[in-house]
Amino acid sequence: MGEIRIAMQSLKMSFRARLQYRVDTLIATLAVFIRESANIIVIYLALLKFDKINGWNVNEMLFLFSILFLTYAFVVALFADLRQFSDTIREGRFDRLLVRPRGLLIQLVLNNADLIATAGHGTLGIILFLISAGKVGIHWDFATIVYYVCAIISGILIQGGMFIIFSSLSFYFVETNSIREIFYWNMRKFAGYPISIYHKLIQGMIIYVIPFAFVNYFPAQYLLRKPDMANYNEICIYIAPLVGPVVYLVAYLFWRLSVKRYYSTGN
Repeated sequence: MGEIRIAMQSLKMSFRARLQYRVDTLIATLAVFIRESANIIVIYLALLKFDKINGWNVNEMLFLFSILFLTYAFVVALFADLRQFSDTIREGRFDRLLVRPRGLLIQLVLNNADLIATAGHGTLGIILFLISAGKVGIHWDFATIVYYVCAIISGILIQGGMFIIFSSLSFYFVETNSIREIFYWNMRKFAGYPISIYHKLIQGMIIYVIPFAFVNYFPAQYLLRKPDMANYNEICIYIAPLVGPVVYLVAYLFWRLSVKRYYSTGN
């Protein structure tokens, strides 16, 4: 409990520090919001012309994107320090964490929250949800609300777990930015669309290797039941809320194993 309290205090301090420059924070947040919104607007205009993408209409696509943005908003609030962890290793800053009387991972999680990305992605995610949720035919009852909340938490843990795994690779290779670029950021771009539109190889990557399909596609399928779900085992939509805790546990165990291989690079 003590470590969690300290981590929450660190998160609180990160937000306070950023809010010291409110105008700059507001402008930067707006810039993130506009940048991400531009992609959505392009997709929206394309769907107005072509009507549907593999059976998904514009509101269903917006709902799919809303989950992706909402989960990522929490990820950058909780795991921001892990995005460039290889820099921490390369510059010798990880040595500072070793001499502190707290767990290494807990010092990184909830530290230096990216308030700008959190606000920008979170605001866009909420707007997309409000626009689409009432137009996609979902019957919102207790069961669907519980499933949706659990799926959001699972999506956060899946992406947080991936951040931890890529950070753990830094103990073996030091520089892992390129690996993260290929296997996280590029796969995240694919996850914005129904995975059924991709080649089987890409689908396999998004389901079994970098499981972004369990962040938004399969949870959305549970709520929307689109015809392209016939291409996949129906169990995927039911286990989606469980994939996050499993991925995070595997990531944590890999971290514990990998940190033993650390040796200082100096400064």
